[in-house]
Amino acid sequence: MSTTTVTTTINHFINGAETAGEGDRTTPVYNPATGQVSAELRLANRADLDTTVAAARKAADSWGDISLAKRTAVLFKFRELVAEHVDELAQLITAEHGKVLSDAKGEIGRGLEVIEFACGIPQLLKGDYSDQVSTGIDVFSFREPLGVVAGITPFNFPVMVPLWMAPMAIATGNAFILKPSERDPSASLLLAKLWKDAGLPDGVFQVLHGDKETVDGLLTHPDVDGISFVGSTPIAQYVHETATKHGKRVQALGGAKNHAIILPDADLDNAADHLAAAAFGSAGERCMAISVAVAVGDAADLLVKKVEERATAVKVNNGTVPGAEMGPVITPASKERIVKIVTEAEQAGAAMVVDGRDLVIPGH
Repeated sequence: MSTTTVTTTINHFINGAETAGEGDRTTPVYNPATGQVSAELRLANRADLDTTVAAARKAADSWGDISLAKRTAVLFKFRELVAEHVDELAQLITAEHGKVLSDAKGEIGRGLEVIEFACGIPQLLKGDYSDQVSTGIDVFSFREPLGVVAGITPFNFPVMVPLWMAPMAIATGNAFILKPSERDPSASLLLAKLWKDAGLPDGVFQVLHGDKETVDGLLTHPDVDGISFVGSTPIAQYVHETATKHGKRVQALGGAKNHAIILPDADLDNAADHLAAAAFGSAGERCMAISVAVAVGDAADLLVKKVEERATAVKVNNGTVPGAEMGPVITPASKERIVKIVTEAEQAGAAMVVDGRDLVIPGH
C-alpha cells in the first residue's frame, strides 16, 4: 500500500470543542480508492474516556430537565444544518469509505428521516394514566431520560447509523457519546460541529475516537447507562454480554445478510435490476447486499443472463468520479477476503459468469 505525506490529524470532540486529548496513540486513515494515508486519527486513553463521560454526565443532568419545546427547537435547527451540508458530508464519506457520492448522499437522506422523526418526540414521550384499576387505585406511568448513552457505530454507514442513534437519544433528554469506526471518522466530527451550531449544550453530543480499549471502557464505565451498537455478530455478542454484566441497557445489532428467492413467474428484469443494485451498491458493504439469490426452476438461466448484463455494465471507479456506480471496498484485507471467496467457489465448481478479481482502475 502506497502512502503520502500526512498533513491532517483528526481529533476528538469533547465538551463542545475539538481536542487532541491526552492519549499518545494514533492510527492512519486511508483513502480506499488510492491506498494513500489521508490523516492520522488520535485514539483515546482512559483519561480521555473519563473526561468525556464526566462531561456527558454533567450535561445529561441539565439537558434532561430542559423543556421539550427547547429540545425540539435544537433538533429542527440540526435537521436544517444537516440538509445544508449534505454535499460536504457526502464528500467526507466517499473520501474515507469509498462509496460513490450518490450512495453517500442516500445514507445521509436516511439519517435525515430519523432526525425528522425525533422532531416529533413530544407526542411519543407522553405517559399513561388509568383511573380506578382497582378500588381506590389509579395507575400512571411517565418516561424519563436514561442519562448517558454511547453509540458504537460501523464503517459502512458513518453518517446514517450515528443518526439512527443520536437524535433519538438527545430528543429524549440523554447525553450521547459517539465512538465511530476508526476507518472513516471525519463525518462524525462534522456532525458534532453541526449539533453545536444548532444550539446543543456542550457535552450533550461528543465524539470519542478509539479502538477496543475505548469500546471496553464504555461498556464497563459505571457512569454510562446505555449502549447502542451496530457491527459484526461476534462483536455484537461481546458488547451485549459485557455491557449487560455491568448493568447497562444494550441494543446490539449484529451482522445481517439478505437472501432473495426468484420464482419462475417473477418479473426477471425487475429482479435483475434489484439484484445488481443490491450487489454493487456501496460495493456490497451493507446488509442489503443480498449475498445469495436462489432462482427457482425455469427462472435460473435467464436470470443469470440478465444479471450478467447488468454486472458488466456497472461503472467502477473512484467514488468522486461523475457517473461512478461502484467504488472500492474499504481495505485491502476486505478485497483479499472477497477474492478468496470467489476463488474457492470457482474451485468448488461454480461457473464464473462475470469475474472481477483482476479489475484495475488506472491510477488507483
